Amino acid sequence: MLNRGVIERYRAYMPVTPTTRIITLNEGSTPLIPAYNLAKAIHPRLDIYLKYEGLNPTGSFKDRGMTMAITKAVEDGFEGVICASTGNTSASAAAYAARAGIKCIVIIPEGKIALGKLSQAMIHGARVVQIKGNFDNALQLVRSIASRHAIALVNSVNPFRIEGQKSGAFEIVDDLEGYAPDCHALPVGNAGNISAYWKGYKEYFAAGKAKNRPKMLGFQAAGSAPIVLGRPVDDPQTFATAIRIGNPASWKTAVEARDESGGVIGMVTDHQIRDAYKMLASIEGVFAEPASAASIAGLIKLAANGYFDTMKPIVGDRIRVTCVLTGHGLKDPDSAIKAAEETVTVEPTEEAVLEAIGLEASVSALV
Repeated sequence: MLNRGVIERYRAYMPVTPTTRIITLNEGSTPLIPAYNLAKAIHPRLDIYLKYEGLNPTGSFKDRGMTMAITKAVEDGFEGVICASTGNTSASAAAYAARAGIKCIVIIPEGKIALGKLSQAMIHGARVVQIKGNFDNALQLVRSIASRHAIALVNSVNPFRIEGQKSGAFEIVDDLEGYAPDCHALPVGNAGNISAYWKGYKEYFAAGKAKNRPKMLGFQAAGSAPIVLGRPVDDPQTFATAIRIGNPASWKTAVEARDESGGVIGMVTDHQIRDAYKMLASIEGVFAEPASAASIAGLIKLAANGYFDTMKPIVGDRIRVTCVLTGHGLKDPDSAIKAAEETVTVEPTEEAVLEAIGLEASVSALV
């Protein structure tokens, strides 16, 4: 069956009219992958499912919200959009603006964006401006510009972004046959995604489409953990660039999601994120960007602290956890290369290759 995009699939839950022109790249319907090896490695009572958002059209979860944000910008008569970005938002905004035939302006922190993401914004025709500052500075600038000029702001402060992103929760419940997971884990940067998923779970529960609601488990990088610390971080630091944000725009709604669901917002170190990043790719064969691995690192930390030991599952005797992998690993190939084993170069002989891979040459081959 043709995927018509998240707005058409969940039109009854979206703020559109019968005459709204939908701007879509057929986003959504991303796989929910059972992670048997991860579950076995992390905790004996867990069933882990990976919501692989890297298979959206521009390679990240941002497409869910951007289809709605650009759709409404066009409906409201805007001929251009603007955003601040650490990468994925810029790529998505540029692609959907191109699809709609409108202009896109992207403000990014200088030197703080993965090239895989920057290249997308550039090839889609966005006007990219780097500033000598961080994401929070960039967001302040675009909010000011949008308030003074006829250009739509499409960061997650735009409520339509949240409306689109909540579709991820609908898909998970549909895939789990009417049940939400016991826990839903995801990285937290600007905090729009944890807010959106919780909104989606609540709406599906209220509509009788979901039999339960999950505990929301959000994880920030330790060097960029304002919600955990309870104060903005002026100079956020983490190699997971997608969550290098010191003053999240959706801070308040993220805390509400945590508190209403009885969940947790914690932090993990860059070392823990790197380990989870490599673990995910090496034992499950799923390649996600570094920030995505914060959700895996968070589960490992909670499991080690006994969080799941006495939890009562909604169904059966196993605890179902979904982890959102926010973006594809090819968004940030430099991080992957740094994290992996170095390649070796040898002479083009069988003996040299066998030695390099730790196998002995056969006697017959050496005669």
